[in-house]
Amino acid sequence: MQIAATYDPEGFKDRGFVQAISEEGDAAGQPRAVADLEAEIGTLEAASAPDAPDHPRWIWPATADLAPALLRRGVRVDRCHDLALTEALLVAYEGRCGAPRSLGAAWARLHGLPVPPDRAEGTLEAPADNPTTQPALFEPDRSGLPPDADPLRAVREVHAEQLRRIAATEHPGRFRLLVAAESAAALAAAEMAHHGLPWRADVHGEILAEILGPRPVDGSPPRAMAAATAELAAALGVRALNPDSAPQVTKAFADVGVKLPSLRRWDLEKIDHPAIPLLLKYKELSRLYSFNGWVWRDTWVVAGRFRPEYTVGGVVTGRWAARGGGALQIARRLRKAVIADPGWVFVAADAAQLEPRILAAMAQDPGMAEATQSDDMYAALAGVFEGSRDQAKLGLLGAMYGQTGGGAAAPLALMRRRFPKATALLDEAAREGERGRLVRSHLGRTCPPPSERWQSAIAGDAEADAADDSNRRSGQVARARGRFTRNFVIQATAAEWAEVLLALLRQRLRRLDGAQLVFFQHDEVLVHVPKEHAAAAAGMIGECAALAGRLVFGPGPVRFPMSVHSVECYGDAK
Repeated sequence: MQIAATYDPEGFKDRGFVQAISEEGDAAGQPRAVADLEAEIGTLEAASAPDAPDHPRWIWPATADLAPALLRRGVRVDRCHDLALTEALLVAYEGRCGAPRSLGAAWARLHGLPVPPDRAEGTLEAPADNPTTQPALFEPDRSGLPPDADPLRAVREVHAEQLRRIAATEHPGRFRLLVAAESAAALAAAEMAHHGLPWRADVHGEILAEILGPRPVDGSPPRAMAAATAELAAALGVRALNPDSAPQVTKAFADVGVKLPSLRRWDLEKIDHPAIPLLLKYKELSRLYSFNGWVWRDTWVVAGRFRPEYTVGGVVTGRWAARGGGALQIARRLRKAVIADPGWVFVAADAAQLEPRILAAMAQDPGMAEATQSDDMYAALAGVFEGSRDQAKLGLLGAMYGQTGGGAAAPLALMRRRFPKATALLDEAAREGERGRLVRSHLGRTCPPPSERWQSAIAGDAEADAADDSNRRSGQVARARGRFTRNFVIQATAAEWAEVLLALLRQRLRRLDGAQLVFFQHDEVLVHVPKEHAAAAAGMIGECAALAGRLVFGPGPVRFPMSVHSVECYGDAK
């Protein structure tokens, strides 16, 4: 049973509309106005078992707007179709990446009307004089629909049009799986933010004190940062230096005969000068203080939980992003503060060498597929690369990331000879990117089109003389996009596999009383679970990883093993 649901566009708190609709998106029942949309959804969810044929599948404008309120009221939704996330996938497939994706935008495109811009997801506008206040009784409608539009009709029409567009894609079955996984991921993201990641503020404080020194009370830099600044200034022979000022740092090094190409770590590490390690040390301390220091802890860790806002598909490859809190960039040393509740443990799992396995599955390369039977794919391929695991790793990563020079040249040549189907897939993606064309993941996620600046550079190439410097520059621009599209097809497909895994695991975990998904990052999941359920949760993760491979790629020999650990502290997981 499919049910369209949306809040009242006039902004009355909790009020909304529901209507049964057919699999094709047509009305299958009378529309109903309900005084409390969240309560109505909860009632209909509870009316049947999740695996019952008549259990609802919700068609709604955006999970980020509905799910948090539902979870606060104890309502867990089993299945949904997120119109906004689906619209984003479809407009990208159609070559319009970044076009507005709200219900109102999709409805306007369908009717040839001006398309409204999107607002930020998962948030409601607050009074300008007090942006921290809770949403008021009359909350603004975020759908983007004009005032005279029928919200349920808009949901039905946009849903039906999306089904038509999905059917018109090159591989409709794959795209439907992508839409289902993306929608399920949105439910999982809302649940993770609701549950929160267990976080010991006292342990966090001890880590900061050990590394940075006592917390400053006057706003000055911590003791360790001040000492690092003094050491760096002395090494460069200056009396005062602000290490956060790029011009000051660049000039100080230039005065001692060192030209810094940039202040990026990988550029600095190539320079041989005694002051470089001191600068890197300061930058490491500064990053910890700025991104995960005391202010961060006081802001984001509340009642023993870290609750960031996850953005599903926030990166063009389909990887997640996070708004606020830096959830996907937690410093490894701070994982010691992530400690399970008494009587509970974390079941931490990450996919082993996921991207090479994705390449083997996409290319259906028998030699690479055979190597995936090993937990260590690089070691399994060492024999192909003169017995060197490191060379095998260099060859695979070089092929996927377009590294052709230096030490990658020889193993890449071996890759081309021994795994022609895999390298051909990557080379074709690179050529398409260099030509300014779109490439797609296995399920259909589409890369952004080239920018106007890129097109101008390529146009300059066509008009320039072969000896002109602009020709070489535009060639570099084309090759850079080729490297991006070469990796896009792999990284985006890996993100799809991970979302399918997450969707499957979310459903399986409901069988374990209390089990919670609390963290997800690229190819890693963290489940918070009572100790007596740890073994069952670990088994579910392995089963879901294997099933995700079959759902995404069909039956085949490629294996997707997971490294699974049950720990009380996240810092002990690896």
